[in-house]
Amino acid sequence: MQPITDLYKVNIVDYFLKTISSPFRLILGIIDLVLVLLLVYYAFKMLRNTRAWQLLKGIIILIIITALSKLLQLNILNYILSVAMTYGAFVCIVIFQPELRRGLEQLGANKITDFLGINNKDLEAKKKESVYRIAIAAVELSKTKTGALIVMERDVKIQDIISTGIPIDAEISPQLLCNIFVPNTPLHDGAVVISNAKIAAASCMLPLADDQDIARELGTRHRAAIGISKESDAIAVVVSEETGKISIAKDGTLIADVREDVLKKILIKYLVTETPRKEIKKEVKEVKKEDQEKEEE
Repeated sequence: MQPITDLYKVNIVDYFLKTISSPFRLILGIIDLVLVLLLVYYAFKMLRNTRAWQLLKGIIILIIITALSKLLQLNILNYILSVAMTYGAFVCIVIFQPELRRGLEQLGANKITDFLGINNKDLEAKKKESVYRIAIAAVELSKTKTGALIVMERDVKIQDIISTGIPIDAEISPQLLCNIFVPNTPLHDGAVVISNAKIAAASCMLPLADDQDIARELGTRHRAAIGISKESDAIAVVVSEETGKISIAKDGTLIADVREDVLKKILIKYLVTETPRKEIKKEVKEVKKEDQEKEEE
């Protein structure tokens, strides 16, 4: 099959005419196109809802401007943009480093059954049970305004985070989680990490998010939750010791002040069924709207 680089040398119509002239070339061409589309799809899926998404849109605009400057024969502008594009690949690697690392980790962690969409019912049931227990613990901690930070490991393993804490390796229970975060006890500082449906460790140290756009009133726990959700695909549940409000961090975004039923829905959909983020945000808005209407009544 003719190399794709020849598209720059021959007319695109001629390229496709030559491809469809032979059944073998046609099959290879279809396979080639499907693989490219899959790569593009997974690349967009990996970068969507991340900081890199905005940068990617900027790069696309830059490519369009470069093409237009060449078409309109704006030689000086085209030269500057062409040079910038040449070295831009190396800059992108540096800028997208966290997203690229997380994407490669997810690719390596995904199992064949996950890729094919085959679900393990027993595992799903165990995950749901874990979610309910974590939600109960978060609500109880919220009632007493006890600060807490619970991180749930997903596809990307965070053993380096677990190793910073005190090993627990215990079954998940609301009573144990509440007891860990009792103030002035040895394990109450830091985060609890849930791994393989067990409490792997407590008092774990997390990376702090240093974004300038994070609200100043957010404390260390919230910044740590956002930080770990950026560094990995983990989900973090935070209970504020000032207000008792429950928040969820995922992909560097904080969903603040959620109720118990919303908390369960979000955790089940992210940890068990992986529902798109837009649908969950829509549900959260609807629930908050219902709460406001009840308060007004």
